[in-house]
Amino acid sequence: MQTQVWPAILSLVGVLFGGGLSFLVQTTVQRRVERNEQSKLAAERADARRVEQLELLRQFIRAGQQAERAAEDRDDTAVWRTAALDVVDELWVCERMIHVLFASSLHELARAYVKALDHVLWQEPVSGSLWDHLKGPKIAFLAAARDELSR
Repeated sequence: MQTQVWPAILSLVGVLFGGGLSFLVQTTVQRRVERNEQSKLAAERADARRVEQLELLRQFIRAGQQAERAAEDRDDTAVWRTAALDVVDELWVCERMIHVLFASSLHELARAYVKALDHVLWQEPVSGSLWDHLKGPKIAFLAAARDELSR
């Protein structure tokens, strides 16, 4: 009787051992697949965010250029005033979106640039030219934007 029990016990131990190893392998593979999927989704989100940030910067720089042109072409007509108001509105919207999508340091520089543009649109610079008034905030913003995108 005892000789018949040992093969059954060894068979049962083998089944338990094989089942445990199978469970361990399946769990490990499942965790690895989930981690890979999460990292892939994170990379896709980062790529999408970068595209969104680039488009916002392009829009902001375009609006800034339009504001500079409007300030240079100032003639205080109703048409000019409407165009200037539209471009200032666009600048402020972009500035707020920069606040949402970028670090606060870049937002502060964007805000300083928009304030400088707003000032030269509606008032003549007291000292120096229009470009002298815009040069500092503009260069600081563009340099910070380049640094932000290089991360």
